[in-house]
Amino acid sequence: MEQREGKARKDRRCWFVFIIVLVILCSGAFAQIRYSISEEVQDGTIVGNIAKDLGLDKSALTGRGYRIVTGSTESLFQVNQNDGILYVKRRIDREEVCERSSACTINLKTVLENPLEIHYVAVEILDINDHSPVFPEKEKRLEISESALPGARFQLQAARDPDVGQFAIQQYKLSHNEYFRVEVKDRGKDQKIPFLVLQKQLDRETNEKHKLRLTAVDGGKPAKSGDIEITVDVLDINDNSPIYSHYDYSVTLNENTPLGTIVVQVNAIDLDDGPNGDVVYSFGKSINQKDLNLFAISPLTGELSVKGLINYEEREKYEIEIQASDKGMAPLTTEKSVKIKIVDLNDNAPEIEVTSFSSSIPEDSRPGTTVALISVNDLDSGLNGKVICFVGEDVPFALSPSLQDKMFSLVTKSPLDREKQEKQSQYELTITAKDAGQPPLSSEKTISVTVSDVNDNRPEFSLSPYTFYVTEGNNPGASVFSVKASDRDENDNARISYHIVRDGSEDNKVTSFLNINSENGEILALKSFDFETLKTFQFQVVASDSGTPSLSNNVTVNVFILDQNDNAPVILYPLSSNGSAQGVEEIPRNVNAGHLVTKVRAYDADIGYNGWLLFSLQEVTDHSLFALDRYTGQIRTLRSFTETDEAEHKLVILVKDNGNVSLSATATVIVKLVEPKEAFAYEL
Repeated sequence: MEQREGKARKDRRCWFVFIIVLVILCSGAFAQIRYSISEEVQDGTIVGNIAKDLGLDKSALTGRGYRIVTGSTESLFQVNQNDGILYVKRRIDREEVCERSSACTINLKTVLENPLEIHYVAVEILDINDHSPVFPEKEKRLEISESALPGARFQLQAARDPDVGQFAIQQYKLSHNEYFRVEVKDRGKDQKIPFLVLQKQLDRETNEKHKLRLTAVDGGKPAKSGDIEITVDVLDINDNSPIYSHYDYSVTLNENTPLGTIVVQVNAIDLDDGPNGDVVYSFGKSINQKDLNLFAISPLTGELSVKGLINYEEREKYEIEIQASDKGMAPLTTEKSVKIKIVDLNDNAPEIEVTSFSSSIPEDSRPGTTVALISVNDLDSGLNGKVICFVGEDVPFALSPSLQDKMFSLVTKSPLDREKQEKQSQYELTITAKDAGQPPLSSEKTISVTVSDVNDNRPEFSLSPYTFYVTEGNNPGASVFSVKASDRDENDNARISYHIVRDGSEDNKVTSFLNINSENGEILALKSFDFETLKTFQFQVVASDSGTPSLSNNVTVNVFILDQNDNAPVILYPLSSNGSAQGVEEIPRNVNAGHLVTKVRAYDADIGYNGWLLFSLQEVTDHSLFALDRYTGQIRTLRSFTETDEAEHKLVILVKDNGNVSLSATATVIVKLVEPKEAFAYEL
């Protein structure tokens, strides 16, 4: 109950206040009207209808003057006396009128006369986003040491924006980068102070300058902004050691390079500035004295040069420590190894050494037989040290590479038959070793190889078979002929002895009458040969060398006995018991010419001319009666007999052979002429 009464009393008080205010407004003694208008509107823009808002019609304004008496800003507004409309007289710049006030209200005092009425009009000038944020400077330079730690703050000048409220500066933006960010401290009344905050430690050697853009952005839609270029110069500290421009320095250098030759130029840079970045060069502490005698380093340029004689055969590579130091208060140092590979030049000729050698080798050695072991060595390397060995092509020897490097075997490449090779038993072999350098170097070594004889050849007779002709009647014990054999071997292997094969056969009995000189092959006949007894015979002679084992060869000797005219013709007809040939032939007296009287028959034991017989009339009583055929020995009549011819005729016939010293015999033929009857009887 009490609550309801309290609420009723409260409601009554509210209504009372409302009525009093309404009376005051309608009484004309005091009245206030509020309008709002945006800045920068065009001249003549209507702000509001004061008369209408006061509840006055046009008739209430007739004859009454209506004007603006005073205002906080002159000449910005004007009121129409006829209709009470308030409009803008000229352009209104809120920032000019109200400076930096957050609320901009212009209070006008208007008077309506007859009767007098005073009215207060408040016009709020609304802000528009007609200004962009502006920094006091277009560029800003900051110096920050590279030793500054992340989190360091650096205050920047704030931008200014005459606009207020949401059109004032709302935020700051920093161009994207990894080192800085922006923080804003809000001091109220549209004052926001930007701070540059280091979020990653700076490295001058990576980037000695940082270009940043700070942008102030208001809250308009669309927003307006203003920029400032910030350059951050990073101040150097000696925080970098010298860095070589190459990760690896590997060079090649010819041996025997002239003194002063530049091997390589090392180059180190120090990213620091000033003395902190000035670099000097020296050898590292680990270098030995021998290397110091061979190389020199320029402190300023880093040129490594040759100071002494470089010999590949002494050392193939070097690793030189070079030290690069800066000139800071506490110098920083970096070491780098320069690897130098010495390039071998072909300055050494191959060397030949005979490690094993057989000065004599039998001629029956098989192809591939090792004669000597050859070792070659070249102090150079690569192709300069790669050696090929060879001997002449016109010798039966060759060099064969061994399983062991740079070793060769001198071997026979073909049979060493000294007898077939013009009895060459000595070879002067020139072994040439040649490297593969450019130009190549070579050396030679001569060794003497003797091919020793083996008994591999049988004696060979100069003829086979031998044919000899022996004149019968030779002197017993004298040499009748000789055989000759030769042996292509030498010494005992070529010393020959001869003997006659005597097998005791019937056909070989004649050899018992022969003898041979075992040293020279002369054959002697121990008896005189008789052609008429033995015309030819054959035997074998053996020639044997003195090798071990002995080799021999035989030859057939054919002997022909040459006939001598040692046999006189023998008369076969006519015969006589007392040794003289005489015969009697009876023929009829009436035979005709050409009648065969008889034939003298004879033979000669010799042959050829020695046995070729010719017949001739040595003596005849009447040459006109008889004729003798000189070849056949036939006696014929030359004519018929006459009564006056003698009854008995004697013919002496000479028979002789045709030898150089002709032998002959004679025969006598008695021809008796008989009467035909007698002749007939005689014939019977």
